[in-house]
Amino acid sequence: MFTVLPWGVRKVENPGKGHADGAPEKPMMWRKVAITTLLAGLVWLGVFALVESDLIAIRGQ
Repeated sequence: MFTVLPWGVRKVENPGKGHADGAPEKPMMWRKVAITTLLAGLVWLGVFALVESDLIAIRGQ
């Protein structure tokens, strides 16, 4: 998630009273959650394929 968080972040030009200077204008968190889930799924599928193909033996014989 920390890899995807900075993608597309734009600072607010004139933050109002009580708002942080570095807060993003539109954080788009649901889009970032979806991208993170997709990337994690692809990594998981790659590791699963390696383990199941016995290219990497992790089970004791």
